[in-house]
Amino acid sequence: MSDLPVIRLRPKSKPQAIRHGFPWVYADEAVLDRRTRGLAPGALAVLEDAERRPLALVTVNPNSKIVARVMDADPGARIDAAWLESRLSRALALRERLHDAPFYRLVHAEADGLPGLVIDRFGDHAVIQPNAAWADGMADAIADALIAVTGVKTVILNGQGRARGLEGLDERMEVLRGAAPERPVPVTMNGAVYMADLMGGQKTGLFYDQRPNHAFAQRLAGGGAVLDVFSHVGGFGLAMLAGGASSALCVDGSAAALELAQQGAQAMGAGDRLEIMRADAFHALEALAAEDRRFEVVICDPPAFAPSKPALNAGLRAYERVAKLAAPLVAPGGYLGLCSCSHAADLTAFRNVSARGIGRGGRRGVLIHTGQAGPDHPTLPQLAETGYLKALFFRLD
Repeated sequence: MSDLPVIRLRPKSKPQAIRHGFPWVYADEAVLDRRTRGLAPGALAVLEDAERRPLALVTVNPNSKIVARVMDADPGARIDAAWLESRLSRALALRERLHDAPFYRLVHAEADGLPGLVIDRFGDHAVIQPNAAWADGMADAIADALIAVTGVKTVILNGQGRARGLEGLDERMEVLRGAAPERPVPVTMNGAVYMADLMGGQKTGLFYDQRPNHAFAQRLAGGGAVLDVFSHVGGFGLAMLAGGASSALCVDGSAAALELAQQGAQAMGAGDRLEIMRADAFHALEALAAEDRRFEVVICDPPAFAPSKPALNAGLRAYERVAKLAAPLVAPGGYLGLCSCSHAADLTAFRNVSARGIGRGGRRGVLIHTGQAGPDHPTLPQLAETGYLKALFFRLD
């Protein structure tokens, strides 16, 4: 028998969801006794159903709405270096099948069996985001397993973001192994060159999830002018330049991100075709309309306007406003790409407000493509949150 503490599901909870792969137990679904309520965040426990039958080995955080996360379907599993290396090896095998170069999301949290843990790889560098208490506590062990499995030389911990706050974790940023890169790391995707700032950029330094949507946008660019709003380091803009666009205007509120976009354009020999604008995106869209600017392709890839259910209605209104302001900037017969990375806004809701916004912008169009995150961001079917990214491409009249 295990000497681990036990967390038991309430009688009205549905243990079959856990047996069928759902990875979370919410606080109102579990019975916590004095011992389990006093557990340190990240401690291990055995999850049982209401009839005291073991279901899984879980990690516990009594301070979180997600009180338990499934670590292993085997309640007797041992979470050690060998276990970590096994999970990382399985994740690596998929990415090596998908990509020729070691630049990708290596671990996508629950979908890779490592709940709350994100790892992006940049050649010999890896950036980990431990967004669950267990991963934060085992960060050094994860770094060692990562080096053993992949051979990376540097492991950086980026402990920032909303998810950590929900777990009660403090922000932290440190180099766990190796040395921090002295300059941005160049990453080639779809023929474009991106500069990833691993120590000072957003999230891990680059968004790999849009890779297939960048590739689709390239096919639309032709030889026309393109506009990339909320561009970060030039995601869509640089991809479309690599695809033959005559020019790209990248709009973002961050001067540092736009500087990286310029460096990327120069590295790929397209510096003279890139224009940057540091501005609030909504103000920029209005200003460009006042100037009567038109573009063959307009892409808007904003941050998560609806990161949670309480923010959903306001977030959907913001997405509708983006579509309304962007649509008039598309040349007749041109293309509009609208993206959402909000967990709370599902595809149907996002598609509806996008179409309504296009109409309110005085345009009509047809939806020609729906995109999602690349396969290095796998979706756990039982957990809708892992399928967060939505990209809609319209052809406008």
